[in-house]
Amino acid sequence: MTRAFVSYCHADEQYRAELDKHLSLLRRQGLVDIWSDHRIPAGGEIEAHISAELEAADLIILLVSSDFMNSDYCYGIEMQRAMERHQAGSAIVVPIIVRPCDWTSSSLGTLKALPKDGKPLVKWPTLDDAFLDVVQSLRKLITGQTKGKPQPAPTSPVRESSGRVATIAPAHPRSGTLSFPKEFRDIDRDNFLNDAFNYITAYFENSLQQVAPRNPGYEGRFRRTSDTGFTGTIYRDGTRVAGCHVRITHSYGSRGQIGYSGNDSPQDNSFNEILSVEADDQSMYLKGMMTNWSGREHKLTHEGAAEQLWQLFIERVS
Repeated sequence: MTRAFVSYCHADEQYRAELDKHLSLLRRQGLVDIWSDHRIPAGGEIEAHISAELEAADLIILLVSSDFMNSDYCYGIEMQRAMERHQAGSAIVVPIIVRPCDWTSSSLGTLKALPKDGKPLVKWPTLDDAFLDVVQSLRKLITGQTKGKPQPAPTSPVRESSGRVATIAPAHPRSGTLSFPKEFRDIDRDNFLNDAFNYITAYFENSLQQVAPRNPGYEGRFRRTSDTGFTGTIYRDGTRVAGCHVRITHSYGSRGQIGYSGNDSPQDNSFNEILSVEADDQSMYLKGMMTNWSGREHKLTHEGAAEQLWQLFIERVS
């Protein structure tokens, strides 16, 4: 069984919890034992346990973000020791890029990061898509590691202050998933909605600017209609072939949604799609209320929502 150590900044707790859920099958199949600081028992010495598990791990997973890079403990202690063990060949370090940051300029830049091409988790259409890519890659790595490898001892060494090595007894059997549900307030949902709308706005504006340079005969136009709305138009040989109006709306209940209309008139109050802010027990996401091509619910990231609305927009260009 591969012993995996997860290093993360607590600002990224929701992604650690999501990773733990996606690794559950590997854990059930007896292929991996996942350790993070959630497994430190009450009264346990935090640094001693972390140091012991970091030294005992076969696989060290780093959840990399700007908060991780800014953390003296994560970057300055855990990552540095992880890289020392990686270079010595006593462990394998796998960075998982959570949010965009300048990680390639660090020593991590020499490593192959996950998900594919080091694309941050939050930049994938959904977190499920991103973590599926992560877990499939980790499965290949772990199953390759465990072939012919002896089972590790069930105890972990801890160096006490006297310098001698002690032993941490195995913890009592318990669940590997101990993250309790989070509560999201109205202000959290409103902030998430505004951040999503601002991302979608920038996505459409930048994409429309690239229509003409990349497509002879076509031209894209972007226009802000208010702080909470914009229109987009595509022309072919001077003739309008596609239009849209995207805005924050409260048409369905008191909570805000992002509404999309396939018409570039700001006065048009119709909708071809509405994205609502939803939440599971760990994180918020966007959900399409009117379109569902796959037959199952997608938990959309900002990137995923922008891509979905852009596809609705350009499918009219024919």
